[in-house]
Amino acid sequence: MLRYFLAPATLLLTLTAAAQGGFTCGNNELHRLESLHQNRADRLQEIVNGNAQLEAETQQWLANDDRGGGGPYIIPVVFYIIHNNGTENISDEQVLDAMRILNDDFNKLNPDWQNVNPAFLGIVANVGVEFRLAQKDPNGNCTKGITRTISALTNDGTQTMKDLIQWPRDMYLNIWVSASADGAAGYTYLPGTVNNGWGVAADGIVILHDYCGSIGTGSLSRSRALTHEVGHWINLKHTWGGTNSPGDQANCSDDDNVSDTPNTIGWTSCNVNGASCGSPIDNVENYMEYSYCSKMFTEGQKDRMLAALNSGIADRNNLWSTSNLIATGVAGNDILCAADFSSNVQVVCAGDSVTFTDLSYNGITSRDWTFPGASPAAATDAEVTVAYPTPGVYNVTLTAGNGLNTVSSTQPGYILVLPATGAAMPYSQDFEAVSTLNSSEWFVWNPDAAETFSLNTTTGYSGNHSIRLRNDLNDDGDKDELISTTYDLSGATEINLTFRYAFARNNADNDDILRVYVSKDCGESWSMRKQLRGATNLPTVPDQTSGFTPTNDAQWMLASVDNISLNYAVSDLRFKFFFESNGGNNLWLDDINLNGIGVGFEELSLTEDELVVVPNPTDAAAELRFDLSKSDRTRITVLNALGQEVSVLADGPLASGPHRIAMPVTTLSSGVYLVRMQQGIATQVVRFMVK
Repeated sequence: MLRYFLAPATLLLTLTAAAQGGFTCGNNELHRLESLHQNRADRLQEIVNGNAQLEAETQQWLANDDRGGGGPYIIPVVFYIIHNNGTENISDEQVLDAMRILNDDFNKLNPDWQNVNPAFLGIVANVGVEFRLAQKDPNGNCTKGITRTISALTNDGTQTMKDLIQWPRDMYLNIWVSASADGAAGYTYLPGTVNNGWGVAADGIVILHDYCGSIGTGSLSRSRALTHEVGHWINLKHTWGGTNSPGDQANCSDDDNVSDTPNTIGWTSCNVNGASCGSPIDNVENYMEYSYCSKMFTEGQKDRMLAALNSGIADRNNLWSTSNLIATGVAGNDILCAADFSSNVQVVCAGDSVTFTDLSYNGITSRDWTFPGASPAAATDAEVTVAYPTPGVYNVTLTAGNGLNTVSSTQPGYILVLPATGAAMPYSQDFEAVSTLNSSEWFVWNPDAAETFSLNTTTGYSGNHSIRLRNDLNDDGDKDELISTTYDLSGATEINLTFRYAFARNNADNDDILRVYVSKDCGESWSMRKQLRGATNLPTVPDQTSGFTPTNDAQWMLASVDNISLNYAVSDLRFKFFFESNGGNNLWLDDINLNGIGVGFEELSLTEDELVVVPNPTDAAAELRFDLSKSDRTRITVLNALGQEVSVLADGPLASGPHRIAMPVTTLSSGVYLVRMQQGIATQVVRFMVK
């Protein structure tokens, strides 16, 4: 009985894994079933009953010489791309290529079918099933039949991942594309296994992204994996029977219930003349083999699949019904959907170019673009590159047509053009006078359309305003960016960026990441300069389970980014804050300061032993800089306006040469202070101010 339970669940292994015996996919599938059904014997019995009922209906259908009432067999399909912004986020083109291969294989249009072993050439089947990407979603809205969901569960591939999104199985063949298929290249269940109500969620196919199509991350050698899994989905077993273990001699006592596929042990190599189980020759090139030279279904397999499609088991007969083809938008002409487009960037500097791509779908034959403020200002190609010479905020309009109708979309304020020469230094921002983000000063990038950086007007380090990210409402893996305008540091000889931040974890497992990047080409490329992690130095308070809001200055920390090289002393420097969620609590930012110490400042002409505080005045972080002509015992102290010693920076031997010492600014009140350096009988004093 255990072997029977494993039969419905199928996996396609890599050639290497299969050749080595691979993993125990049967046990893995049993685990899936037991997990799904909570080890309930009644539900496992229903699986047995469902498969038995479908087999009885299949035999009855096969015995009917007339076999009327069937076809044309058109199956609406939807692909769910589950990704975490990795290579598993395959292109629409790769999905379309997978659909092409699937339709070729099921309709005997694959050119390699003519190369099968002559012993089977006469029974190569044209199954006559056509797969079409859905053009209407379950709510009747336009769709391209491809959805994208950002989730770390792409690395899981189990039922948990499938539960993220699933359309009704009586309307669509559901296919999930991911970075993991729970240890396999792909898996699905036979219709009888998922016939009952609780089996609906398990129905459909999970396939690795690199086993989907022959382009992009796919390859020709792995491109028949989806054909293999669809065969299972329409009630085909492996040619050797109901196990996931090819090459096992015990398979000779099993069968796939197809009369024209010889009994076989199953093959993991392309031995087209291979024979086993007493057969004169095995059908090694069958799509339901592991041989990696699949080219055909047999006439007997075709009959079994058509029998399943004419059965109500797992709703297979509703998929190709006229009413469902209309409901899913695949019954006739393509449906013109709303015009849609993307661009490689949305924020550029004056004089830079932007490339736009038409994302409209379903039978598009014409496009009309308008680009106010750009050159050219209009275009008709699917992909267009235009230049924006003047700073400002600009709309973009696309009108798409299919020869019968047109649809238009205007995105207001879609392109932000910044000055090529940015704001002068120093720059200080406490957000007290900021009324909105996504303006000429700050731009928010939020690809998952979830919680992101926003302006808060009730809490801050300096005053009542700050930047907040409601990370307590985000999912693991969500990524957000807060990107600055341009700044002119072309005359700088030192570059320093400081900011205040506050963050709490929910628990010790949270490892959220905050990174700071800088760009010397207006954001065309970025380089990381600082990283704070939830597991180490990002939290500023103990773990909290409720939404974190800082309530006092002690819950804020000061961060300094002082490793920005003079390669970034350009007229269009930009910086950004990048945050990746890992289940933690909220993040807060405030008091962002960017300093460029320009040519002509006194530290450029320092004499030996001369003291300089940089920046001066300061309200965040500062350094004491000096160059000793000789090595000697050196005492450096900070004095208040009354001459009282408030801090000791050094007291002991110091080597000759340049020195930099961090100043205790955050512990000092506003006012004027002195730094005194004593070396031998010599004394140097410099004044600095804390704002």
